[in-house]
Amino acid sequence: MPSLDLLPALVGFAFAMSVTPGPNNLMLLASGANFGLRRSVPHLLGVSVGHSLMVLLLGLGLAALFERIPGFKAALAVVSVLYLLWLAWKFATAAPKAEHAPRTAGRPLTFLQAAAFQWVNPKGWAMALTALAAYTADESLAAVLLVAGVFFLTNLPCITLWALGGLGLRPILSSPGRLRWFNRAMAALIVATLWPVLASL
Repeated sequence: MPSLDLLPALVGFAFAMSVTPGPNNLMLLASGANFGLRRSVPHLLGVSVGHSLMVLLLGLGLAALFERIPGFKAALAVVSVLYLLWLAWKFATAAPKAEHAPRTAGRPLTFLQAAAFQWVNPKGWAMALTALAAYTADESLAAVLLVAGVFFLTNLPCITLWALGGLGLRPILSSPGRLRWFNRAMAALIVATLWPVLASL
């Protein structure tokens, strides 16, 4: 059974990692601005459920299995870079191109897409592996469940703030031209989050 003395530190770590900028939060900011909060709910839930499930599976032994696979980390890094570049391109070209184009052009990420993205999200991996190493000393099921549960309960409200931030920007981004430049800026920031991955290759 994990020590509850570590619980405040775990909650603080989960909060700090969940609320700070990263691919998930930048994508949710853009989703809130482009599609509103209601249409972004599957994306929000996919991030939180997907990451918590990843924490659980890694804690139950998948991390050790991956450590034994030659070249796994390098392959994951390459896939992460390529996928994030593709997502950045999608954001950069997402804004309507004409004044009469509907505001809801395009579509947000689905629950399954957002959940699957966690497996190629460099920040998500760092969050999961660091938390498991620091807060599951006995490697028990109870400890792993606690870490996964804390991440889910902490992560969801944190990332919702980013989607709400995008929602708040909608009046400012009411013209297709402004929305186009906003999406391009989000794409550039998503690409910028790749620097730690590229530096490690």
